[in-house]
Amino acid sequence: MRPPAALLGLGVAAMLGLGAAAPAQARSLTWAFNADVLTLDPHSSNNTFTNSFLGNVYEALVRHNDRIEIEPALAESWERVTPTIWRFRLRQGVTFHNGESFDADDVVFTWNRVRGPGSLAGNLLGQIRDLRKTGPFEIEIETHRPFPILLAAITQFTIMDEGWSRANGAAQAANLAQQQDSGATRAANGTGPFRIVDRRPDERTVLEPNPGWWDRPVHNLTRVTFQPIRSAATRTASLLSGAIDASVEVPLQDIPRLAADPRVQVIEGPELRTIYLGFDHERDELLHSDVRGRNPLKDRRVRDAIQRAIDVDALVRGVMRGKAWPAGMMVSPYLAGAPADLNERAPFDPEGARRLLAEAGYPSGFGVGIVCPNDRYVNDERTCQAIAGMLARVGIRLQLQSEPTQIWSRRTANRDFSMFMLGHAGLPLADSYSTLNEVLRTNSRTAGGLNYGRWSNAEFDALVDRIAEAADETSRRAMIREALAIERAEIAHVPLFQQPIAWAARRGIELRQAPDNRLRLWLVRVE
Repeated sequence: MRPPAALLGLGVAAMLGLGAAAPAQARSLTWAFNADVLTLDPHSSNNTFTNSFLGNVYEALVRHNDRIEIEPALAESWERVTPTIWRFRLRQGVTFHNGESFDADDVVFTWNRVRGPGSLAGNLLGQIRDLRKTGPFEIEIETHRPFPILLAAITQFTIMDEGWSRANGAAQAANLAQQQDSGATRAANGTGPFRIVDRRPDERTVLEPNPGWWDRPVHNLTRVTFQPIRSAATRTASLLSGAIDASVEVPLQDIPRLAADPRVQVIEGPELRTIYLGFDHERDELLHSDVRGRNPLKDRRVRDAIQRAIDVDALVRGVMRGKAWPAGMMVSPYLAGAPADLNERAPFDPEGARRLLAEAGYPSGFGVGIVCPNDRYVNDERTCQAIAGMLARVGIRLQLQSEPTQIWSRRTANRDFSMFMLGHAGLPLADSYSTLNEVLRTNSRTAGGLNYGRWSNAEFDALVDRIAEAADETSRRAMIREALAIERAEIAHVPLFQQPIAWAARRGIELRQAPDNRLRLWLVRVE
């Protein structure tokens, strides 16, 4: 906990007190994704890939393993003292990558940091009333009300070193929406299994194993290089040529080609993420539309028309090549607590869509803007293009704005849209409550952080409060179903499908794929 000397202005390795980078060896790994990490600050982003990547560098009190089960991390044990107070015994002998020791003061510092300006991680912790130190290696977390799934909620409460953070101008989280930087934006100092030794945004990030990691690594890696490669064709060509060893974003159209190469293995499975369309429910006049003086998207009949005009089965067959699952609700049926019976979609009904638009006062349709990423989700731009064609047949003329993830995520966070496409996997909780509380609940300082459209329903919010407290799983599931039925009846969003996970690697590399689509480097082995 002793603050190190001020280290601003030094390179990453020097900032952390690391030696020269080790040369690449036989057990190195070079892997790619379709976008770069948005930031190295673990509290500045709710971006799933960024959080996943940083999970190899920073750690929380508990973590999900590759079976999406909760297990100890920086806390070695815990107990529920009262319905609202949890006591955690911290792991002793843990050090940060720069050699500083980990203790309860770092947890308290991190708690204050995630509640400060610029942090998005605090939205996940809205049920916590207080976090306090009760000993050098013991803390208590008090919740506002009974909150049985607290452990799932704190899996993304990643701990930072107080001394390093203060010395490097990183006592507060960097605000990505305002394009702010801090000492933690491009350098990292966690307790995790890997430490960052070189960071070149949009080019590469190099990691090496943390020799002082408290856990026993399964991996046998000596050096890891992450390369963002935005072009799908280039990622595939790089894998086939041997320029990279693995890709965790494989284009669906390239799966047969990769699978036919005896040097390559393809790993496929379902993802928890539901892709959906969202609407501006708040503004009285849309920012991007040819309708003046009113907001047609506030009319349920218009939202119903949009839902009926989209042939999701055709999207799955054509754009997704049969490798996706139509969604009738905003959570995957595989998330904890999800009611599978609500996953049936409304029928594809373009005639009904035209009738609803006429009833709402738009017999000739209208024009409206939609923002979509072009490198974030599986075939995201093509999905939006196909939807634009479908809606055009009923008179809704989409003005498609397709952008790279970094620009699109900033635009959605700043609410510069009328319609948008987004995906949510119920993470980091791996529970339906995550989507209910973060995506669907009324936006506030402590909840609804991803409710960009500002849909609000008091009955729904009250149910989410009760779900948070429910100790009995049967009653909890019943309330989750009731809440989702409310949102579904209002057509507050239009769920499309759960996307697939497709990874590929050269043979001889063991990658443990999980439904949360996180590459846990500490489980990777290379022959």
